[in-house]
Amino acid sequence: MKLFQFMGEYGLLLYNALRSLTEFNTYRKNLLSELIKIGYDSIPIIILVGAFTGAVMTIQTAYQIDSVFIPPETVGQIVSRSLLIELAIGIGSLVLAGRIGARIATELGSMRVSEQIDALESMGFNSVGYLVLPRIMAGILTFPLLYMFAASFGIGGGLLAGIVTGGVSAADYMNGAKEYFYAWDVVFGIIKAFVFGFVITSIACYKGYNATGGAEGVGKATTAATVLGCVYVLVSDLILSAILL
Repeated sequence: MKLFQFMGEYGLLLYNALRSLTEFNTYRKNLLSELIKIGYDSIPIIILVGAFTGAVMTIQTAYQIDSVFIPPETVGQIVSRSLLIELAIGIGSLVLAGRIGARIATELGSMRVSEQIDALESMGFNSVGYLVLPRIMAGILTFPLLYMFAASFGIGGGLLAGIVTGGVSAADYMNGAKEYFYAWDVVFGIIKAFVFGFVITSIACYKGYNATGGAEGVGKATTAATVLGCVYVLVSDLILSAILL
């Protein structure tokens, strides 16, 4: 029963958000603010995640394929393709589900329980267009850019780790990365970034917008937004991989 209630309320929220697209003046200022909060402010953490993921991948891959029968270029191939297809956006999105999802759910939940959303609606504001739509749009627009940062610094971090540890030379690493580079890997990563950005922000908006029960309810909404964001990122990842690969 709760599943059907969730699907109905979630679908209705998305429908109202879609209808609000024509009211540009309603969400224009909030959209710019959310682009900064979701995109620009997330760059440091996404660079850190990408760089360390690439570094760990390089060290582990070099260790596992330490054989005279396997060319050293294989390290660059495995690390770069893994980052472009999966790790950059996958691990990055799980981290961002906590950072972004929790913030959005807390903000909207606090506004709901303190009746600020009710006050907006009583003054004739479209609360979905003013509060929900800019957050979802910002997620969809900025996640592909964050993916590019994560992938780029991940490959760079892997290169640096290979040089420092002596696991693979810079020439071998880059030759493997370039020789087995496929444009579709980047396209696939960007597609997943769009979807993950939508999933994380829309679920967080739903949980925060429908929060009840005072401060305790806001806490529950924040926790649920983070957990569900991670779960549905994983589910979406599986579905997209099965369909597009």
